[in-house]
Amino acid sequence: MSIKVLHVYKTFFPETVGGGEQVIFQLCKNAEIESRVLCLTKNSKKTVENYEGIKVIRYPQTLSYASCPISIQAIINFKKESNWADIIHYHYPWPFGDLLSLFAAKRKSVVTYHSDIVKQKILRCLYYPLEQWFLSKVDKIIATSPNYTITSANLINRKSKVTVIPIGIDKSNYPKPNLNSCKQIKKKFGDKFFLFIGQLRYYKGLHILLDSMVRADYQLVIAGMGAQYNNLKKQAQEKKLDNVHFLGQIEDKEKVNLLNSCLCLVLPSHLRSEAFGITLVEGAMFGKPLISCAIGTGTDYINQHEKTGFVVPNNDPIALKKAMSLLAQDSKLAKKMGRAALERYEKLFTAKIMKEKTVSLYKSLL
Repeated sequence: MSIKVLHVYKTFFPETVGGGEQVIFQLCKNAEIESRVLCLTKNSKKTVENYEGIKVIRYPQTLSYASCPISIQAIINFKKESNWADIIHYHYPWPFGDLLSLFAAKRKSVVTYHSDIVKQKILRCLYYPLEQWFLSKVDKIIATSPNYTITSANLINRKSKVTVIPIGIDKSNYPKPNLNSCKQIKKKFGDKFFLFIGQLRYYKGLHILLDSMVRADYQLVIAGMGAQYNNLKKQAQEKKLDNVHFLGQIEDKEKVNLLNSCLCLVLPSHLRSEAFGITLVEGAMFGKPLISCAIGTGTDYINQHEKTGFVVPNNDPIALKKAMSLLAQDSKLAKKMGRAALERYEKLFTAKIMKEKTVSLYKSLL
């Protein structure tokens, strides 16, 4: 008989796209598990839908404050929804999810600890008692990298219940690259361009990356949208960076063509809000060398300095430029690091490995 797992998170595909949603989707696609997802929606009514074989229950959002959506209807109905499950799998950080746990049916519980709360420091002081109670109450905590377990105060204090399960992805879920499109991309940007993919958020360090592109003789492609888009465009214009190209939001078929065509995947995130960095795993999956900044999170675990790429000092455009220039000038080194990145992906970061370890954890609880 399959294990029934209810995933609890603020949003889910296809309404939003992000790392949390990706993890939940991968975990739900498992023959040993019967999964449901409980999340919120901006629609005015509750909906129940089937998303690629996954039952998704969406409760209407009553209000949202400091990026934390809240639903009165979800509170009222959470005991009934959680009563279905054998295990409730929460995804942190979402303070309202912690609150929902107060109303849960008596079930075993797991939380995937995606990230510390970094930005809302004042509000976290108010939330702190609920957060600490919640983390003490859950049966198991999943950390996505060993690095995070030794740099997060919440995890350091709860070592006995922490299990490290890195986030994994499955290449079969991605479209296959279109070789003709790849040729066109290389024709447009050259065959030694650097690639950033992701939401243009405050912690991504893209302003530092743009500083590193001044007088660089290679191209940078930035694919994605977000709150920092206009500021970054303005910075590029002021610095006259004709070697930087903003593509805006792209579809998966465009993403795989870019990943297949680029020289290197760059993730210059400079704050701990970047707790893992799935885009680095995507780059490794396509056999590309990686460049990231040392921030003590999962990015430092995925990317091994001078093996799979370069982990450069934080907030240092000169170090970023040096690493990029080295790869642009040394194709043998780039290929060697790309092969090492692919090997590391296959050893540690596949969806199969993540699912097997998570199911093993579920079974240990039951």
